[in-house]
Amino acid sequence: MHSNDIVEWLKEQKMWKRHFGLDHLFVLGKNSWDLRRSEYLHWGTPLLELDELQNPIKLIIERHPWHMNDVGVPYPSYFYPSSDKEIIAWQEKIREVPRKYLVSFAGAPRKDPTSIRSSLIKQCTSAFGVCKFLNCGEKLCVESAPVVKLFMESEFCLQPDGDSPTRKSVFDSLIAGCIPVVFDPFTAHYQYPWHLPEDHSKYSVFIDQEEVKSSEVNVVEKLVNIPLKQRQEMRKYIINELMPRLVYANANSNAKLEKFEDAFTIAVNNALQMAISRLT
Repeated sequence: MHSNDIVEWLKEQKMWKRHFGLDHLFVLGKNSWDLRRSEYLHWGTPLLELDELQNPIKLIIERHPWHMNDVGVPYPSYFYPSSDKEIIAWQEKIREVPRKYLVSFAGAPRKDPTSIRSSLIKQCTSAFGVCKFLNCGEKLCVESAPVVKLFMESEFCLQPDGDSPTRKSVFDSLIAGCIPVVFDPFTAHYQYPWHLPEDHSKYSVFIDQEEVKSSEVNVVEKLVNIPLKQRQEMRKYIINELMPRLVYANANSNAKLEKFEDAFTIAVNNALQMAISRLT
């Protein structure tokens, strides 16, 4: 079914005609850019560029920052709890695990020599015993276990852009209790207003990517200078306050969360409030 076919079908629905999509919610598994493509390109779709699709709320793993009806939601990760007890047990586990690396980076090199990844890999591999590099280009990250293990053993996890600004790895690191280091505000800070706090310094470190690529800043040296107490406070906030909001509860389980709200519950509740406010 093509984009225009979807729109034509929607326009015939009684519920759509009532408010022309103002009370409709779309959950999309692609990033916004894949759904805002020109019809002349050989991949992607212009679905979200169509006039009829401007009213609905869109929950999406990577939002277009200038479209207010796009709302970013966390990438699904590796931990799907079935109960409050499982979340508490996970919190205890990542709270107690020894962090033997100050910094880590799990990622694949890029062919472009001007990529920030080239600078990060060079800086990381030069800081032996302080920074650990997991080369995903060697297929070491196909399974989540090696990446999760590395993040659980690290205090800071480097999160440069991938093929687009956002990274699933940001959520993998937060769920492991590792402080993400981002180099583009669109990686997380401008993406997830319902799930991440407005004060981004509570859970992450931002370093401008241009300063890294120009060698003005050595990322590892900058992170070494962050006081231990500050690192501990950030990790405490991530584990106690943030992590439960970023996981999706196990949909196949009969158990349910009572003490915690997971990412799905937060997204749906906020979307409902947003829809109600637009109709009153």
